[in-house]
Amino acid sequence: MKRPTITDIAKEAGVSKGAVSYALNGRPGVSEATRRRITEIARELGWAPSSTARALSGGRTGAIGLVLDRRLEAFVPAVLDGFEGELLLQAAPGREAALAIYRRWRAERKVDGVLLTEPGCAAELVRIGLPAVVLGGPGGVPGVPSVLVDDVTGAAEALAYLAALGHRHVVRIAGAAPFADPAARGRAFTTAATGLPHPGTVHPEPSADAVRRVLAARPRPTALLCDTDDLAVAALAAARELGLAVPRELSVVSWDDTPLCRLVRPALTAIRRPLAELGSLAASVLRDVVAGERVGDVATSRPRLITRGSTGPANA
Repeated sequence: MKRPTITDIAKEAGVSKGAVSYALNGRPGVSEATRRRITEIARELGWAPSSTARALSGGRTGAIGLVLDRRLEAFVPAVLDGFEGELLLQAAPGREAALAIYRRWRAERKVDGVLLTEPGCAAELVRIGLPAVVLGGPGGVPGVPSVLVDDVTGAAEALAYLAALGHRHVVRIAGAAPFADPAARGRAFTTAATGLPHPGTVHPEPSADAVRRVLAARPRPTALLCDTDDLAVAALAAARELGLAVPRELSVVSWDDTPLCRLVRPALTAIRRPLAELGSLAASVLRDVVAGERVGDVATSRPRLITRGSTGPANA
């Protein structure tokens, strides 16, 4: 008889895998009534945490691997806050170094599978038979499921908020955002900006100089949506050097909410992505993949906009 998985529990309860993960791990995010129902269904199906049993019966380690580069370091605590289980964590300076680590882990049977931050590695992992799940997209990766964050909703909420404040000229400062697909973000911004007379996207290097050139253009944008927290901080610095008051003359929004967004002044309005849920859901999906389940792309709950001091009414 096939051992029940989190997928089975989610189907029986009519809820998402994320909700099952929260309920079984005792984390907030579901009501007590839902938690009790999920727990009861898990008991009836005979579900039990899998790492020990799998390591004993199938020769598996019960461990999951995660390879990171430096640009992701600030986001690791948030993602791992939702993670339960044994994790093998290693830093790598680029794709080739990461692939070397994956090959070694596979050869030495160090991990059962990996959480993948670089989708470009997916084809090689399929070739060597190392189970993987992509953190944050882009989705549709052959042989490797992704856990997606709904950037369309995040962009729509941010731009609707700016439009309600009277902003009509909003520019996106694009950058390499962790656990996000650049093309998907571009499509999300284009979709959300429908109806604004002067939307635009700029692809600078993440520096105050690059953002300064955007703010020196005419007509000057009244609001910026920055893909990363460091780009948003660069926007604050550039505005200060140009004598632009934030938020009276320029509003700034970060597409990622990090501790840095709360520390700068003015504090940055930001889109808060559910990174802890991203980590816990990806781990649950990966365990299903390791167990032989056929798993497709799944999505976290929706991001939400956190308003702070960097946004205000457009200056007429």
